[in-house]
Amino acid sequence: MKTLRLLDANVNRLKEGLRVVEDCTRYILDSKKLSLRLKLLRHKVVLDSKVLYARDSMNDVLKQNIESEGTRLDLQSILKANFKRAEESARVLEEFLKIEELKGLGRWEDFKDIRYELYDLEREVLAELDHRHLAKHITED
Repeated sequence: MKTLRLLDANVNRLKEGLRVVEDCTRYILDSKKLSLRLKLLRHKVVLDSKVLYARDSMNDVLKQNIESEGTRLDLQSILKANFKRAEESARVLEEFLKIEELKGLGRWEDFKDIRYELYDLEREVLAELDHRHLAKHITED
C-alpha cells in the first residue's frame, strides 16, 4: 500500500530532523536540557513496523537532490531547516493516521503532540543560539 510508504518516509524524515537538531544542541550548544528533551521526543516517534515493509527508496521519484538542499548558511539555517522538516513530517503523520484503515498503525494525537512540542523547542533552541551568539561562528572555540 503506497500510504504505508508515505508513513515510513515521514517517520524517517521526522527522526532525522530531530537527530540533527539534537546533535546540535548536544555538541555545539552543550545543552543537556534541550538535548534530552529532543532525545525523548525522538523516542516517541513510533509506528507499527508494517510501514517499514512498504519502503521503496530506490524508486523514490524525488530522491535526487535539489539545488536549495545543498546550501546552508550557518548553524541557525541548519536548525531552522531541520525543525521545519520534523514539524512538517509530524503534520503529515497526524493527518494520515486519521484515516480509519490506518488508525491501528499509530495514534494521530501523538504526532499532534510531537508537532506542538517541536514548535516550542524550535523557539527555545533558536533563542539559546541567539543568546550564545553561535549562529555564524560554529567552528570557533
